[in-house]
Amino acid sequence: MIHSPDAGLGKVVPSKAQDWLFEDIIHLETLRKDEYDHYLKLLLYFLDEDKISGKLNEVDHVDNKRDFYKPGHAGFHNSEAVVELQALLIDILAIPEIKLQLVAAVCAIETVSFELQQALMAYSAKSLAQTFICGTDDTGRLIFSPIPNFIFTRDIGIVINDFILLNKPKKEARKREALIAKFIFHHHPVFAGYRDHILELSEPQHHFLLPEQKGTPRVTLEGGDVMVVSKDHVLIGVSERTSRDAAARAVRLLFSRNVVSKVTVIQIPDKRDYMHIDTVFTQVKKNVWVMLGLFANARVNGLKTDDIDAALHIKTRNDENLDIVQFSKNDANPRHFKSLEDLLTSISVEDLGCNAAEVKFIFSGNGAFPFDIREQWTDSCNVLALNEGVVLGYDRNDKTSEAFRNAGFAVVDGKALIADLEAGKVKAGDIKDTLILMPSGELSRARGGFHCMSMPLLRD
Repeated sequence: MIHSPDAGLGKVVPSKAQDWLFEDIIHLETLRKDEYDHYLKLLLYFLDEDKISGKLNEVDHVDNKRDFYKPGHAGFHNSEAVVELQALLIDILAIPEIKLQLVAAVCAIETVSFELQQALMAYSAKSLAQTFICGTDDTGRLIFSPIPNFIFTRDIGIVINDFILLNKPKKEARKREALIAKFIFHHHPVFAGYRDHILELSEPQHHFLLPEQKGTPRVTLEGGDVMVVSKDHVLIGVSERTSRDAAARAVRLLFSRNVVSKVTVIQIPDKRDYMHIDTVFTQVKKNVWVMLGLFANARVNGLKTDDIDAALHIKTRNDENLDIVQFSKNDANPRHFKSLEDLLTSISVEDLGCNAAEVKFIFSGNGAFPFDIREQWTDSCNVLALNEGVVLGYDRNDKTSEAFRNAGFAVVDGKALIADLEAGKVKAGDIKDTLILMPSGELSRARGGFHCMSMPLLRD
């Protein structure tokens, strides 16, 4: 499930950028036409080829005004394999009782007048969906603030086997996203099979009596901090956006509902640099991971010291409160890991059947300072695997691309690959061990990579 960039992204202004979780303002048309649209095309070539093959000239024709990408328009792709979030919202808003409930709920959290709430009921499903997401109605009137982070669909929830775990965002800017997502998961026919399998985290029963915690809820969880690494093993991050209380409650909930048998909680530093665990590592193959070298064995164990540092007892520890604890449903004794590298190696070997000697790590910025942290900031570790060993990443992370080459991967230009797929020179299913570089000048300003911009619904 994805959400193509909407007009709300073009309404981010400098004075509100940080409130809306943006570091910068982006140029919407460049982000759409020169960057994100290529991402959608590649997803379709890999997952629903009939929707895109042979149609590139038509899709890109200047006169069609991008209708291929716009839900509710006649030319919309309407893929069932690459599902557009806004299309699902339009569908449920066409159901009168759901429309009534969702309008009331949105207006309540946005504290608008009852008069406006009544007026919104007259909007068509298509117009209302656009208004909820972009903030403006068909006349261009700004009714709500935009929700520009909706392109990061990974964060609104996570499908774990036959269950959906809903998020509880920490930041006020994402509360409407969570509400819309909840209505979609509970009411859209696509998710009918999950009706009794939707999991939600709640605050402690006595939380009303507790003092404020820096003005934020105690239980906050976002999908970028939840990784399904095997059928029976889930990773949960404790980060800037996900709290320890949420992680603890999620472990108990996943075990009590028999969703998985093993959960590993990974606390990373509470820093904007990292945000979620999927900004510091993601999986490339069963035995290959891309990660920030600060959390590898050599750095965490203080091995990268020279003679002078050693004599002065200066360590290069960079774990910065890294804490990794693994819980098993049938074992009362938690297991502790010193580094991410140790944890990910154990996943490859114990959960995915790899040989320990075959496990490889590709480091952000090729493991060299300052490129490692510079490129992690622009999502070098936030890649999306389309097939095992075939991943999408940003073209600006040069040193990380070099690290992929050194690990035996081909590195190809995304636009060129699309042309080759359209010309029949290559088939998506035949591509092996490849990093596909996508244009990223504007996308990278939004602080999220392709892993963030995808929510897997079905896993092999």
